[in-house]
Amino acid sequence: MTYMKALLVDDEFNVRDVIRSLGQWQKYGITTVLEANNGKEAKRLIERESPEIIFTDVKMPEMSGIELIEWLDAISYPGKVILVTVCDDYSYMRKAIQYSSFDYLLKPIEAEALNNALFGAVKAWANEEEERHNKESGFYEDVKSLRMNRVVTAACNREPFDAGQIASCLPQADVYDLALLSFYQMHDSDSYIQLLAHELCDREWGNAFAFLNDHNLCVVITVQGQWVAVEEWISHHFDVPIRFVNVPLKSLEELPTTFQAAQREMADQHFRSIHRLTNVDDAMRMHDMVAYVEKYYTEELSLEKLSNRFFLSREHISRRFKQEKGVTLSEYVTQLRIEQAKQWLIQTDEKVYSISIKLGYQDGNFFSKLFKKMVGMTPIEYRKHGKKC
Repeated sequence: MTYMKALLVDDEFNVRDVIRSLGQWQKYGITTVLEANNGKEAKRLIERESPEIIFTDVKMPEMSGIELIEWLDAISYPGKVILVTVCDDYSYMRKAIQYSSFDYLLKPIEAEALNNALFGAVKAWANEEEERHNKESGFYEDVKSLRMNRVVTAACNREPFDAGQIASCLPQADVYDLALLSFYQMHDSDSYIQLLAHELCDREWGNAFAFLNDHNLCVVITVQGQWVAVEEWISHHFDVPIRFVNVPLKSLEELPTTFQAAQREMADQHFRSIHRLTNVDDAMRMHDMVAYVEKYYTEELSLEKLSNRFFLSREHISRRFKQEKGVTLSEYVTQLRIEQAKQWLIQTDEKVYSISIKLGYQDGNFFSKLFKKMVGMTPIEYRKHGKKC
């Protein structure tokens, strides 16, 4: 018999109480029902208890439900997530789909809808669990690798971590080196990082960890004195442009401060390169960069961010972007956002504030003023005018 856990995440006790009382937990094999007041508390419980089914509210203090499912998606968490919210808002549906949530429930919670979602989630999880068990043991290595990527990422972010856990997947040594690798944006870094990690482990040189906050970064920890051999191996086996910095790591407990030091070195352009991009590639890089901006214009974009991802200086990007598009980066992002806003205003009945949030503006008043400046009328006026035409 399968014993499963469920987690209820909501900052309102009465909502958790309703879900707990209405759910037919034992019928669907749920033996433990955990509770959390907010996303941060839920994150700690998930890391400790690994619940198979998660019900989470959207709006919560500390860490929202959207931020929680974004984190779960980033670490490829196998559990099933059911988003719970008070309003049927397209922006939440969009996020839920984007981050692979299993289902979506509206408050007030109804018993039938709750248990239908619970049954579906349990069934989907069980089917996927069977598939996982049928896979070769390589799957378990992937799970271990994902867990260690999460631990190292937490350490680099100055979150609590267990140095002994990291040491368990490294060759024994008194002193290590840390290398921070930055892959060019348009390449799939995951396959390269996995290949490097296997090689480092096989040769007992060290290990490589994907940085979950940024899939273009890789943290490599090697036994002191081995980095030159590692760099040579990378140059012969990788065919993509890489920037890197290498700094001493006196002890694993100093991983957070050492990682921050490596980041500063990278930001100050004190890096070395493997397979440099030449001047001939400049046009290609600008094409890639514009495509990236047009895909992620609703997120926070800056010259610094583009510089790190496309291996060009901020000054060069600023100059070339204006040559390419006729406007600055920030002006182009604003144009893209306003054009998207126009479409949503005409094609949907979504609230103006909700549209502003989706476009990356936390202040609805600022968005309305910007829209009027760019379009010549307020969002409400534009919607009324557009629907008359």
